[in-house]
Amino acid sequence: MAKVDILSIGAHAGDAEIASGIALAHEVNCGRKVAMCHLTLGEKGNPKMDSQEYADQRRKEVRAAADVIGAQCYVLPWRDAELPVSDEVKLAIADVIRDCRPGVIITHHFKSIHKDHINCNLNIPDAIFYAGLGTIKTDKAPHHCPKLYFAENWEDKEDYVPDIYLEVNETDIALWREMTSKHALFRGEVVAFPYVEYYEKLARVRGIEKYMPYAVTLELPSGAKSRRVTNL
Repeated sequence: MAKVDILSIGAHAGDAEIASGIALAHEVNCGRKVAMCHLTLGEKGNPKMDSQEYADQRRKEVRAAADVIGAQCYVLPWRDAELPVSDEVKLAIADVIRDCRPGVIITHHFKSIHKDHINCNLNIPDAIFYAGLGTIKTDKAPHHCPKLYFAENWEDKEDYVPDIYLEVNETDIALWREMTSKHALFRGEVVAFPYVEYYEKLARVRGIEKYMPYAVTLELPSGAKSRRVTNL
């Protein structure tokens, strides 16, 4: 696939769209290219549907959501609630990184109520290292991604520290809302939690904190310096 500017990696289908989706929509509206990688389909999360049936639905949903913002879409083969921390996962993510060659990766913060979110975070640093390591030979050239950010997610709130405030606007939020509408989960058809309302109001609160109409925040790896930005 083509080179992108930003790759968002989520543990489950929908994680990239909901937690980093406004940022992705903003970057797309600024003319940049993005990709989303789903390590599992989150197929066990619908109490009303068989997991295989829901997996088939979610596979269609992530591709429809990606199409809204013109994102490249990757779905890896692990099962919901069973994502391991392993070289197999790290090398698979590294292959995605080599394929789309991002300058920025966004993923989960290191603490979460979800095991898969934590394990996603733990796999990423080695995946980035493996992707750039010339001695690991694959059919794709090595690529080093220089920037790693962690998204603000209501399920990953413990010890989350907002380091970057990315200014966004109503046009970005409208595009993100269209993207999330492709998921039954975010339309309120699976669980009662109001995902879209939560993140939309969070963007307003984060904007107010830095005297902007709207903003989304990201956390940096330990030791990096905080900043306010208009692009990633």
